[in-house]
Amino acid sequence: MTLKRIGAGARMSKGVIHNGTVYLSGLVGDNTAGQPVSVQTQEVLDQIDGFLAEAGTDKSKIIRAFVWLTDMDTWGEMNEVWDAWVKPGETPTRAAIHSPALALPGLYVEIMVEAAI
Repeated sequence: MTLKRIGAGARMSKGVIHNGTVYLSGLVGDNTAGQPVSVQTQEVLDQIDGFLAEAGTDKSKIIRAFVWLTDMDTWGEMNEVWDAWVKPGETPTRAAIHSPALALPGLYVEIMVEAAI
């Protein structure tokens, strides 16, 4: 079994490639903490684009996505950014989950994806 790790750190990797699939960790807007969900969502989606490119794939190959929001009232705000990012007809399966808190204060959205290579 061959694994390729992307952004491997002491605690976790940003992504792992195995058997034609890349699994990305939950990503947050570290640089936009405390800013609106729309701004944080855009930062996260930009990160996803970068890590998918590093893995040799792109957002059109995302199989599924998980979105955590600290406030479900911001679901529409997050979706505006998401909808502008995904290409119609190439949308993944997706779940949105309420999480009262994320890893650090000021983080309001976290997204994790899995994509084919």
